[in-house]
Amino acid sequence: MGRALIYVIFALCAAMTLLLLLILLAEPVAGAGGVAHPVFEGMRRGGDGAARLQHIGAYAYAFQALLLALIVALSTLGISERHRSARLRGYMISTFLFSAFILWRMVASHQHFLATGETTYFMGFPAATAWAIYGVWAGAVPLMILYVAGFRQYIYTEDDEAQFNALLEETRAQDTQAGAR
Repeated sequence: MGRALIYVIFALCAAMTLLLLLILLAEPVAGAGGVAHPVFEGMRRGGDGAARLQHIGAYAYAFQALLLALIVALSTLGISERHRSARLRGYMISTFLFSAFILWRMVASHQHFLATGETTYFMGFPAATAWAIYGVWAGAVPLMILYVAGFRQYIYTEDDEAQFNALLEETRAQDTQAGAR
């Protein structure tokens, strides 16, 4: 699985690079950087959100989804290959799906606003903003749970600690022998 994971990471990075190129080469939209505010000088307004996303919206969405997959893949790479069980793979895939769901809800809420002009609110924010504020950080919680609850099983096992302590003892013994000369 170790080599396959490296290939997955490479493929994700290559796909993200391709998407960035497509975004850079997309047809420019007038007012994409905002338009002058009618009341406050020096302030800019967003302009037409649908027009800004017309040529790059799908690319940007795909890029973010691939970034979430890359985060999960790199987190998996940080776990020793001998601890990457089918159970862990299932957990990591679930983590990605949870984050992708949050991304989908954030984008869908924004698309709903663009299509209808109606704003729904959740805990004081428009729905899309609420998904961004409350959802995005929540998407990282499964990885934090894995690190905390699975630390001794996946990150630094009792066997890893014993090997590390043996290495320390060996190094101390070598230092003692070198100092005695």
